[in-house]
Amino acid sequence: MYTLKKSLGQHFLKDENICRKIIDELQKTSYSNLIEVGPGGGALTKYLILIPGINFKAVEVDNEKVEFLKNRYPVLNDKIIHQSILDIAKPFEEPFTIIGNFPYNISTQILFKILEWENCVDCVIGMFQKEVAQRVAAIEGSKIYGVTSVLVQAFYDVIYLFDVNESSFVPPPKVKSGVIKLLPKKDPLLIKDRHSFFELVKTAFNQRRKTLRNACKNLFTYEILQQPVFDKRAEQLSVHDFAQLSFQMK
Repeated sequence: MYTLKKSLGQHFLKDENICRKIIDELQKTSYSNLIEVGPGGGALTKYLILIPGINFKAVEVDNEKVEFLKNRYPVLNDKIIHQSILDIAKPFEEPFTIIGNFPYNISTQILFKILEWENCVDCVIGMFQKEVAQRVAAIEGSKIYGVTSVLVQAFYDVIYLFDVNESSFVPPPKVKSGVIKLLPKKDPLLIKDRHSFFELVKTAFNQRRKTLRNACKNLFTYEILQQPVFDKRAEQLSVHDFAQLSFQMK
């Protein structure tokens, strides 16, 4: 068997009903290339390898889990990328779908990695700590609306699918979990450029209690800063508002 490593944020899914709900959601989408992030003990993997007619890969950083998976499922021998998801190159040349029970200690970093591949990712179905899942799906005006909400929603429509109880995992985490689905926006958001947009959003939320006029004063000219929108705080602006403001940056 295998051991569980807290250092890698490992909480393995054991609830077959939840596994099947995730697989059912995956089957609602069309894809030919699929990568699983953090297969661990293979709770989802055992279903994924049975899907016909697809190119499947799994990315797993833990040596012990890689050996376990290869022994339990020999079909995986040439399908496992033995690295951290944060370090790998794009796994397919063609568009691909991402699925996984994401390691909670790096789940936000995984989302930013996905944003780097944004034009190539057709769909993401991921398990997150519930607080993170809710943050990704949050809308303006919410206390949990922030950098991750805006940057992900700028490129993807976010669908919060369902909660997952602590008892569905081994060992049980101290928090509830949530499964979300990301689909590329049908009408891409117009932004000045990615660097400017990311800088604006991160700067605005870095001092979220301040008005935009004070938080972002170095990004705009004095004249632009006199507009009424700068009386607002970051959490009051929609994703579209941030996109429009990016065109007025220095």
